Amino acid sequence: MSEGVVIAQKSPYKAELKKCEKSFWCSCGRSAKHPYCDGSHKGTGLMPMIFTADEDKTAWLCGCKNTQGKPFCDGTHSKL
Repeated sequence: MSEGVVIAQKSPYKAELKKCEKSFWCSCGRSAKHPYCDGSHKGTGLMPMIFTADEDKTAWLCGCKNTQGKPFCDGTHSKL
């Protein structure tokens, strides 16, 4: 587990992504607006991951913050 990271939940968040829309995925686990960043990382040395969807789609974004395929869930939560 990354140092300073809080496990927000041990399951992914369902997200509706829009093509060409920029998103800020919370990587610290402290946000009150999961799976997205609300600025709660300030002072931790952690930063949100900025990504842009290449198509309109439903995606499963990581809730445990330990996925290897950030920001998308890869099932790592099942091993925590």
